[in-house]
Amino acid sequence: MEIIGVIVAGIIIGLLGKLIAPGDKDNIPIWLTIVCGIVGVLVGWFIYSAFGGNGSAGIDWTRWIVSIACAAVLVMIASTLTGRNTSKLSHH
Repeated sequence: MEIIGVIVAGIIIGLLGKLIAPGDKDNIPIWLTIVCGIVGVLVGWFIYSAFGGNGSAGIDWTRWIVSIACAAVLVMIASTLTGRNTSKLSHH
């Protein structure tokens, strides 16, 4: 159940991260957005735990906000990398 939960959260977090990330994000494929979301969730939870987050009762908004921020950064990085790749290909 945890794996499925992380994947579902990754899809949602990836899309939210893509939504809030600045710049041109349309050149990033949906599968890469989802991967960024899943990694963002895992990294976000790790960072949250490392700084003493112990999970409050109910929905832990702080952990989710950290995860969305991580996913947004990953989406920006992925978008930059894929953007460079496609621009190099189109100039040839």
